[in-house]
Amino acid sequence: MSVKHPIVAITGSSGAGTTTVRHTFQQIFRREQISAAIIEGDAYHRYDRAEMRTRLAEAQQQGLASFSHFGPDANLFEEIEALFQHYGETGTGTTRKYLHNAEEAAPYQQEPGTFTPWEPLPEPTDLLFYEGLHGAVKTGNVDAARHADLLIGVVPIINLEWIQKLHRDRISRGHSQEAIVDTILRRMPDYVNYIVPQFSLTDINFQRVPTVDTSNPFIARDIPSADESMLIIRFRNPRGIDFPYLLSMLKDSFMSRPNTIVCPGGKMALAMQLIITPLIWQLMDRKKKAH
Repeated sequence: MSVKHPIVAITGSSGAGTTTVRHTFQQIFRREQISAAIIEGDAYHRYDRAEMRTRLAEAQQQGLASFSHFGPDANLFEEIEALFQHYGETGTGTTRKYLHNAEEAAPYQQEPGTFTPWEPLPEPTDLLFYEGLHGAVKTGNVDAARHADLLIGVVPIINLEWIQKLHRDRISRGHSQEAIVDTILRRMPDYVNYIVPQFSLTDINFQRVPTVDTSNPFIARDIPSADESMLIIRFRNPRGIDFPYLLSMLKDSFMSRPNTIVCPGGKMALAMQLIITPLIWQLMDRKKKAH
């Protein structure tokens, strides 16, 4: 953890609402005139798209059933921790971008599914903002979580995550249901071992829970909307959180435990603004006092 050079990390699986989180933080940074070094978790995949396909085929031939984007074999966990540590100490570091599609790749005149070269972060910045799968990753020899000043988990319950994956991969990527189910099964050991444990290390978790039947995610016709969901907000340390204020501002919300608020899913962006803005103020105050 660093007082001089704060680090905010969002960790969550794709489709969890991480886009809402990113937009919320961008709004806060704009409003508070905070300059953030933006880090995309996909930049720390070990392989580009073509090489990942090759490695995946090799793993399957060798009978390695659980090789996936969630685990250490396909990611640069050490580099994530090294970046967090270095930025916390110096306010500097290097990163790159993963170019997901033709639109992102065009300015770099590269193929989609490739990485840009490693480059220094802009200087000076007020804080580092990471958003990806492994912001709180902790293994036998890596502990990125300990370097972050604010850790936020964003996660749908597992059936909702599967529904979102099935719909996205079928509609936008043209995959068959059988292929998607194979991917879900292949990822499961890494999901259990490397993704799930992070949500015990986060300061706040935002978890979306559908209020419609998702018992069989493989036959769901559509993705439950925000209005067909509740949002579970869990604080690791509830001390200093103004629960009466949050309950008054979030219509139809209630507390299910002394550290947990439940509110309508459509209130996710508002809840994040109300909860996260004061925490960013605190980080910036500590930063000013340290300099």
